[in-house]
Amino acid sequence: MNPDRFILLCRSLPGVTEDVKWDNDLVFSVGGKMFAVFQLPEGQRLSFKVDPDAFGLLVQQPGITPAPYLAKASWVSLETCATLPADVVEDLLETSHSLAAAKLSKKRRAELGIS
Repeated sequence: MNPDRFILLCRSLPGVTEDVKWDNDLVFSVGGKMFAVFQLPEGQRLSFKVDPDAFGLLVQQPGITPAPYLAKASWVSLETCATLPADVVEDLLETSHSLAAAKLSKKRRAELGIS
């Protein structure tokens, strides 16, 4: 599956910025808090924050591992964007955005248009 669908979704979420970090990762943030990372150039490997309660269940599935360096913060890594059905990945990315935005102050969320 082509990751463009998921990249477009990340770009459409409120208050999102993107940057290339570490020479080969497309990083999406909200208010300075990372919520998704696509490995470049293909973008097939995808990492994102999940609810801590879902972390243990997700990493038991084939093709999903704790994200390097970020597993302690409940991040998972999908081997490819096709590891899970597209609608599930979209829901997980939206949840990741919400989890990151929840760490921002109420004032900052309002500035970014996040309710």
